[in-house]
Amino acid sequence: MSDEKTTVSSLGPAETLSKGQLTVREEPALPVLSVRRRRLPFLLLLLLIAGAAGGGGFYWWRQHQNLLPPSIVWSNGRTDAEEIDIDTKFAARVLTLFVDEGDMVKAGQPIAKMDTRDLEAQLRRDEALVRQNERAILEAQANVAQLQTQVTLAKQEIDRTSALLRRGYATRELYDQRLQTLTGAQQALSAAQTRVVEAIHLYEATTHSVELDKVNIADNLLVAPRAGRIQYRISEPGEVLPAGGKVFTMIDISDVYMDIFLPTLEAGRVKIGDDARILLDAYPDYPIRSKVTFLATQAQFTPKTVETKNERDKLMFRVKVRIDPDILSKYAESVRIGLPGNSYVRTDPHVPWPAWLQGPTSP
Repeated sequence: MSDEKTTVSSLGPAETLSKGQLTVREEPALPVLSVRRRRLPFLLLLLLIAGAAGGGGFYWWRQHQNLLPPSIVWSNGRTDAEEIDIDTKFAARVLTLFVDEGDMVKAGQPIAKMDTRDLEAQLRRDEALVRQNERAILEAQANVAQLQTQVTLAKQEIDRTSALLRRGYATRELYDQRLQTLTGAQQALSAAQTRVVEAIHLYEATTHSVELDKVNIADNLLVAPRAGRIQYRISEPGEVLPAGGKVFTMIDISDVYMDIFLPTLEAGRVKIGDDARILLDAYPDYPIRSKVTFLATQAQFTPKTVETKNERDKLMFRVKVRIDPDILSKYAESVRIGLPGNSYVRTDPHVPWPAWLQGPTSP
């Protein structure tokens, strides 16, 4: 009897004793169901909010597209710019870098300097040769002057000897000697004059060598070919680069554009020089004046990054829309590449732009 009491007393709230047998009854998991029931309205509310936001965005997009007249075509793309590699002309060591990535530079601004000690030593040697050749020219000219005096004297002697020979006061032998002296002096004068010309040519050659050395030294001071922004710094001070080694890559902020892709029917109406607007996602209220500067002559398959209005438009034509250089120069510090947006091209110049495409930067 004591054993049965112990067994019964040890039973939990979920266990009952029936006719000497133990029956186990499981209680329902009420707390778990209540938590799930409370979460369900919250999830439904989130889904409703997301759907409303998506529907509102789609409605806004559709409204803007519906406002476009048939003479305005559009497509999406990203801003891009011409990249310029700044390379070394000669194999040399990087001595100093004056700019860093992200810096704005002006055309002609020094941005890097290479080690030119070898070229400077060569320049000093060539300058010494120039001075030496200057002295050689002076010596050759002095020799010519001396020989000219000898030729003059030999002519005077031959004239006197000829007069004496006619009167019988000089021999034929003396006349021949004076004639040979004159001939020798004239030949020596001619050779001296040739040496003067050679010395002048040698002087000019060494002068050109000096000029070349100065040009090579100047070319080792790398300057920005155009105004723009330093995009990448590829080399560091102390690195030895071969001829043509890259030091910087910069972008030309005067040539920023967006490549868009249009289907055949729309691309056929676009002409080079058509007015355009670029609307960036980052600045949706600031349409940017642009022009069509390139039309592809061959179609290509639609890139994955292009959103087309019709999935059947598989072949597209690339159109380059270039931003107005005046705007680029005015907002040079704000120019960025890789920004997504849409480009709108007006195929009929008589059709006005919609109000939402006429912003502060529009004419």
